[in-house]
Amino acid sequence: MHDQERKIRETLDLMTSVLQRESAVPLYAQLEQILHTRITSGEWSPGQRIPSENELNKIYGLSRMTVRGVLTKLVGDGLLVRVPGKGTYVATPKINAVSPAYRGVREQLEGLGYETSTRLVSVARETPSSGVRERLALGEGDETYVIVRVRSVQGEPISLHRSYVPARLAPGLDGHDVVANQLCVVLEEHYGLPMKRVHEELEAVAVSTEDAKHLGMRRGEPALQLQDVISDALSRPFEYSSIVFRGDRMRLRFDYDR
Repeated sequence: MHDQERKIRETLDLMTSVLQRESAVPLYAQLEQILHTRITSGEWSPGQRIPSENELNKIYGLSRMTVRGVLTKLVGDGLLVRVPGKGTYVATPKINAVSPAYRGVREQLEGLGYETSTRLVSVARETPSSGVRERLALGEGDETYVIVRVRSVQGEPISLHRSYVPARLAPGLDGHDVVANQLCVVLEEHYGLPMKRVHEELEAVAVSTEDAKHLGMRRGEPALQLQDVISDALSRPFEYSSIVFRGDRMRLRFDYDR
């Protein structure tokens, strides 16, 4: 009964927002503004299911195609998300961050007031793949330390970090605490490897089975992959990192001055 009462109350609330049919503003634009306001004002909270297309059609007397177009627009704007077989829900706002090359992810998140945590998945010394070897300009016999970490916000995993560092440049790296301390700080303070140049690549990917397990996602869901090659003042690459961000929780921002 409680759910029925809540649904009736929400329907009545929606009906108080009457479309102005004599207005020069198109009806679809009015509906979009009504729904947009309910979402951005916090009246509809993240994760809340909103009325169906059919329900909105009955409330406002608009065609189902018109209602569907408005909802599709709000989905495209990132305000709503459709869950097949369940309905349409208010989307969880994405976290805006700049590239970690400019400011660490953890530092940014904590600056925004989020509670963060880092879990060390593994640290190993191994022979790198040909791709890693090429990025770090390594010889055939060179090995790398591979550090894998998962970063979470409010207890929810949002990014998976894989860092590769030439073992000959950072001997004993696996003995350092790279959870409490940022890797870049460890490399600079203990091994004299300051970041001077960064080559960066960003692409949209479908998350792999392995990465999905760490991030609480399903295989094939959208993610952002940021790959950095970091070099010192002598243009010597000393770290290659691959960071996979959850596409539904993170947005990377790039600012440029001319």
